[in-house]
Amino acid sequence: MKRAVRLSLVLGILGASGVATAEQPPAFTVQVDPLTTALGFVHVQIERRITPRVSIYAGPHAKLFRGILAEEGEDQTGVGVEVGVRYFVLARHHAPAGLWVQARGVIARVALDGESEPGGYVSALVGYTHIFGRRWVLAGGLGIQYLHYSVGGVGTEGVLPAAHTTVGFAF
Repeated sequence: MKRAVRLSLVLGILGASGVATAEQPPAFTVQVDPLTTALGFVHVQIERRITPRVSIYAGPHAKLFRGILAEEGEDQTGVGVEVGVRYFVLARHHAPAGLWVQARGVIARVALDGESEPGGYVSALVGYTHIFGRRWVLAGGLGIQYLHYSVGGVGTEGVLPAAHTTVGFAF
């Protein structure tokens, strides 16, 4: 009985849309963002197509080091989760490939010198994901975000441009 329940859960998670066909790309991707990593924020996005036009993703978020644009003393760290939803605009594309609009958010615990506060950001972006050879993922997008990633007044807060650059693989 337990084996049947586990098998049902696995099949339910993968679903029929988890099988790639000649007409549609693979249903899952795992991506990392080299741009935000250079800025000190490390993200891994695990994305799943839930309809031909919509995908969702979630993954861990961490700020582990001062990024290339941070000012001296902006050494706060953070740990949290990132979630997002993408709507694929063109009917000829199937999620997770093609032109999309996206909403995403990060909730994190931000710490500096023994103090910690809640932080994170929300973003709206437009972008494009291309899957090469049905396996390799390259994506980019631009938009706007509200960022609150500070402790005791040290860090970044406010409305800023948002960018999305990822590389990864699809399955």
